[in-house]
Amino acid sequence: MGVPKRKPSRSRQRMRRAYNSVLKLPQLTPCAQCGAPHITHRVCPSCGYYNGRQVVTVKAAA
Repeated sequence: MGVPKRKPSRSRQRMRRAYNSVLKLPQLTPCAQCGAPHITHRVCPSCGYYNGRQVVTVKAAA
């Protein structure tokens, strides 16, 4: 079995692991109130609703 001769540096480890975050894109679902796409388990940025009730008041776009 191959065994590494030297310990990988922190920089090299972090460069290797940093690419995993690029692969995971946020899952968007349509909002039940307005139909705009939003990230699951978060307040909808366009209408301010979460789980069927208004949590944040959103100002109208100018």
